[in-house]
Amino acid sequence: MDLPQGDVRLLGSEVAGRLLASTELARLAYVAADGTPRVFPMMFHWNGEEIVMATFGGAHKIPALRARPDVALTVDTPGPPPDVLLIRGRAQVTDVAGVVPEYGLIHRRYFGEEQAAATVAEIDRPGLTMARIAVRPTWAGVLDFQTRVPRALAERS
Repeated sequence: MDLPQGDVRLLGSEVAGRLLASTELARLAYVAADGTPRVFPMMFHWNGEEIVMATFGGAHKIPALRARPDVALTVDTPGPPPDVLLIRGRAQVTDVAGVVPEYGLIHRRYFGEEQAAATVAEIDRPGLTMARIAVRPTWAGVLDFQTRVPRALAERS
């Protein structure tokens, strides 16, 4: 796929597809309420249009994401060579009374059907509040360090 970094069609590449279907954690970068950067590892679900994550009500990242919704995400493998998917977009935070719908899908992919069902059953109690964090990519980059490498590295070759 000969698309420039930043083109969201890179999400259709083999590397991106593999990472979006993997059990690697996404690392969500955002600006906290005190103005300093944060990176938080999170399980996620890719629905073909947005990366969906879930957190429990009261998490400090919720008001921070609402105040400054521009975020960056990475999903990567340790390598060598690493495969890296870079995404930028805006986080949309939605309060949910109960379990975020994608929460079970997320846990199913990471831990299997039986463990996902047990996890959802354990937390699904009256009064539970969660937040659905959805990031619709506006920029995408892919690095596989074989066919797609960072510009600075490519220019040195």
